[in-house]
Amino acid sequence: MLWWSTYHDTKDIKVSFPNVTSELKTPPYLIDGHHLSLADVMAVARHQRPVALDPSTYAPVAAARAVVEQVITKDVAVYGINTGFGYLKNKRIPPQDLAQLQRNLILSHACGVGTPFSEEVVRAIMLLRANTLVQGHSGVRQCVLDRLVDFLNAGIHPVIPSRGSVGASGDLAPLAHLALALIGEGEVMFRGACWPTAQVLAEMSWEPLELQAKEGLALINGTQPMCAVACVVLDGFEALLEQADLIAAMTLQVGMGSRQAFRPDLHALRPHPGQVQTAENLWQWMDASEMVNAHEACDQVQDSYAFRCIPQVHGASRDTFTHALSVLNREINAVTDNPIIMPQTTAYGEAGDIISCGHFHGQPIAFIMDFVAVAMSELANISERRIERLVNPEHSRGLPAFLSPEGGLNSGFMIPQYIAAALVSENKVLAHPASVDSIPTSANQEDHVSMGTTAANKALQILEHCQQVLAIELLCAAQSMDLRRPLQASPVVEAAWQALRQEIPALQADRYLAPDLAKACQLLKSRVIFPG
Repeated sequence: MLWWSTYHDTKDIKVSFPNVTSELKTPPYLIDGHHLSLADVMAVARHQRPVALDPSTYAPVAAARAVVEQVITKDVAVYGINTGFGYLKNKRIPPQDLAQLQRNLILSHACGVGTPFSEEVVRAIMLLRANTLVQGHSGVRQCVLDRLVDFLNAGIHPVIPSRGSVGASGDLAPLAHLALALIGEGEVMFRGACWPTAQVLAEMSWEPLELQAKEGLALINGTQPMCAVACVVLDGFEALLEQADLIAAMTLQVGMGSRQAFRPDLHALRPHPGQVQTAENLWQWMDASEMVNAHEACDQVQDSYAFRCIPQVHGASRDTFTHALSVLNREINAVTDNPIIMPQTTAYGEAGDIISCGHFHGQPIAFIMDFVAVAMSELANISERRIERLVNPEHSRGLPAFLSPEGGLNSGFMIPQYIAAALVSENKVLAHPASVDSIPTSANQEDHVSMGTTAANKALQILEHCQQVLAIELLCAAQSMDLRRPLQASPVVEAAWQALRQEIPALQADRYLAPDLAKACQLLKSRVIFPG
């Protein structure tokens, strides 16, 4: 059995086993509410970096909890503490029922549907929720935060359905499934299998939490599920931008494209940062290429847009990523609760104020996920056009039809282009913005919602499609390199070709291609194919 203990002295953070205590090999990420980055999220979510609470958070958490405890003793209705929720906000709840109120809130709201979020998304949700609660504006007890840390470090992942949030009043249903596990209900993934939460808690010798006033609401009011998915999307998108430039550089060389359209002095005249970066990549990654030099004196006047406009298209997607990342960085370090507790006096109010506001509304994340969905779709869109130019003998400048050494008997890469076209077309449907939709909930009390989680889920689908389309372009470009031999491409492109060929051989005759497409996509996801 494995469990984790978090000590207030961060120099003495250890992992505990029965009869054995050893120092952590990886220093834990210290959750302080203010400095979480995308890289930090992915280190915890994907690579299981341990976490601990920064000692600086203990005092703010205690101060906010003291405000809640004080309210309980007074004969005054305060939303979220001693009232019903949403449309039922005016229903006063007696003190003896406050714990039951919080339990009922979690049980009633944990009704999500659909395929569960991946474990890395669930880990990100738990981390992000802890990061907002530690700021001391939600009123939870320290033990609630400790249990979130325990779950992360022990690898206990609540089963959280991915559908059912409208993205305002918080991601209520998904977060309720997270809170459900904390109180010993529902199911969790643990050691590779799905278990009743109560059984896992018993094995860990942990008592289920009995949520007190405000704590249930504090756990479910926020944008953490949509942000967690957004983190996975932006992490993949960031890598894809580099991979798209690399694969395009490969296609340009085997397609006998010109390097001149990517001159740095040319792009200084239209200095969008993303465009300049992609042009610089292509300029460098086409240098010292025998394939480029082999057609310097050809009669080709100019390349098609799918070749010539790569910096403008990829670059615009790069700039979209930069904007989206700045929004996400703010959101994952923000307070997204309601009502918000203000333990200290400010210029606008007194210490102990509890204010209802709309920080749970997911519009910022909804917008950037819709924007990112469009930007990723265009990476796939132009990639498919480059695939077409490689497999089409009318445009490939001497390559055989569908890149088969013996066409007719063999179909070569005819159908992978269909696959790319199908995914690109599906992306166009998925790229329809979710954020322009809203549907009232809670008897019209919650009359405008963001659909941010829908936007994030769609963007994740588009990311996966885009990875597959670029993987198909990679296969076609590598096949074209084999057909252009003995000419050599640039060093960075030759390195990418070598990495691919260690896993997937060239296509000499037709074979079962689905595994090749899947493996090439996995090479992109695992970043085996990456510049440098």
